[in-house]
Amino acid sequence: MNFKTEKNGRAVVVFVKEERLDANNSEELKAELVRIFEGGSKDLIVDLKEVRFIDSSGLGVLVSGFKNASTRQGTIKLSGLQTQVKSMFELTRLHRVFDIFTTVDDALESY
Repeated sequence: MNFKTEKNGRAVVVFVKEERLDANNSEELKAELVRIFEGGSKDLIVDLKEVRFIDSSGLGVLVSGFKNASTRQGTIKLSGLQTQVKSMFELTRLHRVFDIFTTVDDALESY
């Protein structure tokens, strides 16, 4: 899976550089999120602006990250959701769980 990680002030930003976040690649993202949390960071922003499709495995990784952040008194925020991805969050009601922002900058300003 292609992604880029950068520390930006209080949060670590993970830019997912894939068109699909699904069963074929979601475990790699999960491992990266765990590595970031175990490295001492507790606030994450996952930028999904390049992701055009997400399935239950991809949603599961993000929910797992949300739980991991919560146990550390941290946060995981999402940015850049494409229309189809946003629809999946609304269909599963996860848009009520996650803080979702249009851009990474908007997410960073919310801290």
